[in-house]
Amino acid sequence: MNAVARHIHPGWAIVAPLLVLVVALYLGPILNIMWLSVTDPEPGLGNYRKLYESDSLLRIVWTTLRICVITTIFSVSLGYSIAYAMVHCHLRQKNYMLTLLLVSFWISILVRTFSWLMLLGRNGLVNNTFETLGLISAPIAFMRNELGVLIGMVHYMIPYAVLPLLVSMQSLDSRVMDASRNLGASGSQTFWRIYLPLTLPGIVASTLLVFILSLGFYVTPAVLGGGKVLMVAEYISVQLLVTLKWGTAAMLAALMLAGVLAMLWIMSRFMKLSAVFGGSTR
Repeated sequence: MNAVARHIHPGWAIVAPLLVLVVALYLGPILNIMWLSVTDPEPGLGNYRKLYESDSLLRIVWTTLRICVITTIFSVSLGYSIAYAMVHCHLRQKNYMLTLLLVSFWISILVRTFSWLMLLGRNGLVNNTFETLGLISAPIAFMRNELGVLIGMVHYMIPYAVLPLLVSMQSLDSRVMDASRNLGASGSQTFWRIYLPLTLPGIVASTLLVFILSLGFYVTPAVLGGGKVLMVAEYISVQLLVTLKWGTAAMLAALMLAGVLAMLWIMSRFMKLSAVFGGSTR
């Protein structure tokens, strides 16, 4: 006992109770959700069987995955362009762009979503401008469909996509690109064969972050979708607050958690997650 005590730092006596409390508060709700998913309304896997027995539930899951994939593709693509421009512009311009990027985090998602509602509505600024210019004869239906949801989600997710990419690009040694050009490679060859592969950890981190955050989106699909674009997060809310089917809601929440953990595990098979999220590669 004394030998064990000698190898344990005295500081653990202070940290251990708080660590146990944090673990309990974190794992407790997760374990409760897992338990509800197999016990409510009756013990068994009945809630999970709904995934292939209920066409409506399966359609909601596929809609969520499709929107998340499209949002991730556009957000990461646009975020890569913005991060690339920030890395290669002058310091003053970079500071301006970084300030604008950070300001977007301080604006409530509800405010931003209703701003799009005002801009893209039938009598919104976009439709009125197009009609004034004679480009359209009738308002374009931006709202109450997937198009409006995608516009709102991509707009919100771009800052989250930019930051991991910006960190990854700033950590590159510019001498590698200079050496490539000195050896006769063109600008496009240097980008595709040197620069892009070196920023792959940033692309992976950005993709994971945007996709995982998109899975839990609630406000934007509810407002811009107008009830016609139902995603998993909104459906969980309906099951909890309206129909009181806690078992179904817990099952969907458990599947979302399992999906996120599975993506991280698969990614760890191909590269070190510490490198993806900015840590040491050794």
